[in-house]
Amino acid sequence: MSRTTLSPARILERCEALAALTEEEGRLTRTFLSPQHRAASELVGQWMAAAGMSARVDAIGNICGRLEGERPGLPCLMLGSHLDTVRDAGKYDGMLGVVAAIECVADLRGRGTRLPFAVEVIGFADEEGVRFGSTLLGSRAVAGTFQPEVLEITDRDGVSMAHALRRAGLDPAAIPTAARRRGGVLAYAELHIEQGPVLEDEGLPVGVVTAINGATRLAVEIAGMAGHAGTVPMNLRRDALAAASECVLEVERICRATPELVGTVGQIEARPGATNVIPGAARFSVDVRSPRDAERREAVRSIESAIQDIAARRKVKATITPMHEGKTAACAPWLMEQLGAAIEAEALPVRKLPSGAGHDGMAMAELTDIGMLFVRCERGISHHPAEAVTQADVETGTRVFLRFIENFRPHGGKS
Repeated sequence: MSRTTLSPARILERCEALAALTEEEGRLTRTFLSPQHRAASELVGQWMAAAGMSARVDAIGNICGRLEGERPGLPCLMLGSHLDTVRDAGKYDGMLGVVAAIECVADLRGRGTRLPFAVEVIGFADEEGVRFGSTLLGSRAVAGTFQPEVLEITDRDGVSMAHALRRAGLDPAAIPTAARRRGGVLAYAELHIEQGPVLEDEGLPVGVVTAINGATRLAVEIAGMAGHAGTVPMNLRRDALAAASECVLEVERICRATPELVGTVGQIEARPGATNVIPGAARFSVDVRSPRDAERREAVRSIESAIQDIAARRKVKATITPMHEGKTAACAPWLMEQLGAAIEAEALPVRKLPSGAGHDGMAMAELTDIGMLFVRCERGISHHPAEAVTQADVETGTRVFLRFIENFRPHGGKS
């Protein structure tokens, strides 16, 4: 690889600029189709254009940049990550991968390098699923697996996804046009912070991902009976929140029983939400993950059964709605090998590790082979304002990623 013009300082500056686009003062929150999300896409589109790419927004709201290869119309190596965030997020989850990929393309163009394939960078519109509870919306649209029924899901303000798309100037009926042809995408590769402590514990700046753990998300609603907090005896209550609380503890009990299986209730809400009123309704989320799909599915069945048993005993009604089902996505060995070779060329050891967090690659694996490069993050913290990376690690990770791109050799891929 000839001398590069990569600027890790510029990458970090751009991550800061994206972090400033937030819906909540004092903390980073940027959800799908919010004005701040659209502003982030516009800014990323400007950076793509400055790097020599043609940039456009597709029908789901992904920002897509393309650098042609030796001749126009060649199949592409697709790179990317997401631009939406969780609530009170860190600055690098998703954003680092998008910005680093643009930096790599800018370097290739600046050196006049023409590759025997096109390079595309996508800033996916929704990976986290915060606004509508359904994850990987942007990458599912690109992979051709977007489910149109999710368009009717509403956010906490009662706005449907279809309406939010129209309000953003997008046509829900056109979402199928975002899907790519299998033959048009050679592979998908993503640079991402590890979101865990393994690389830091072992003193390594980067690692090669072997697989992305499968995940199931459920939305649970408990319908009980509201009543006066002072007049309804304890034995006559149908307290929805008390039932939900017992369900939460069952999720924890079931998932603690199996190594590498994890279960989380990250959201819970009681209604009507008054101090002196017994909750008549409650809703909560369930997130279950495992590197083994059969084990995850069995745990979900156990959780659903436990919730219904608790509801029957407490004389409340439980409604369980599946919000997301993502099977374990294995990274392609041939891409792992090429990422490993890029790491070795930087005189670093190759550490292979799975991802416990979900990524857009889970959806993209339905379209093409996937590979991922992890960059060390401080103390393994993610989904939190304390999320941090060093400039040295960003430089190393981006150099490895650039070397991988420049030396990329297509494989047979998906058929």
